[in-house]
Amino acid sequence: MTRVTKKNKLSFYIQGFTRGLLPVKSLEKKVSKLYSVLSKEEVNNVERRVDYYNKICSQTEVAHQGTYIKDLLKPKTPKAYYFDTYEYARYFPENHLIDFAFGDVNTILNLPMITKSRPINGNNENNILLNLDKARHFVSVNDSLNYSQKKDKMIGRAAVFQEHRIKFYENYYNSTLCDLGQVNKNGGNPDWIKPKISIADHLKNKFILSLEGNDVATNLKWIMSSNSIAVSPPLKMETWYMEGTLKPDEHFIGINEDYKNLEEKLQYYIDHESEAKDIINNAKEYRAQFNNKNVENLISILVLQKYFNYIR
Repeated sequence: MTRVTKKNKLSFYIQGFTRGLLPVKSLEKKVSKLYSVLSKEEVNNVERRVDYYNKICSQTEVAHQGTYIKDLLKPKTPKAYYFDTYEYARYFPENHLIDFAFGDVNTILNLPMITKSRPINGNNENNILLNLDKARHFVSVNDSLNYSQKKDKMIGRAAVFQEHRIKFYENYYNSTLCDLGQVNKNGGNPDWIKPKISIADHLKNKFILSLEGNDVATNLKWIMSSNSIAVSPPLKMETWYMEGTLKPDEHFIGINEDYKNLEEKLQYYIDHESEAKDIINNAKEYRAQFNNKNVENLISILVLQKYFNYIR
């Protein structure tokens, strides 16, 4: 039976508020303890990823627009971003100022800020990535179906507002290789509307559409933990998942920017099952690097430490 692992929202909020009531270890003790349980290879990976997420490498003076760390415990909407930031910011002095841009960020910021997302291309160093809204984004599945047991189709269920998603649906809604549905009732095209379906029902298909929305495609991470394959045009946005390091036809099925080779690519991987399974294995291996809680905690703290060291 396919199992989906995601954090309960209520327990997430309770945990978030509770952290503000608990004593906090010193930064040095916390970092030292996390380092002590990691291998040399894991430490090298930590350092590489810290520099990927936080590219600031010199002292930078900014006119702060942010808030004090202690005030992260007075969350506004979206609350999850405040709790996810405070989980690691609490190891630093509570009167440190922190600048952030919460929500879906798809532009390069004009000063260094903590954020969930950034464009892959361009001078994006001002967008300092932290694993924000992770309860929603970092979902994992234990897929009970093998690739060969699945339907020879690409399934897609999405809110269809953006021009690029409308264009995709216009091209492929009636394709015999696709099962597409629009889940929003306003906007888009009323002829495309279908009910939402579960992740388990998505995973009955060999291919799953992963189209970026306001920033990244939320479903990419759980698809890459399954025995189905994500299908996407060139990626433009990235988050903690380091989407900028993913390679088409190695970690997902890459289609052209204009989508015109979709059916050709789907048919190719239907006909070449061993190559499809290679993509699945590569995707799972990539996804697994985010499963070590000690690694993820240490990287998160060090990203913030680097921020506080360089930003004045």
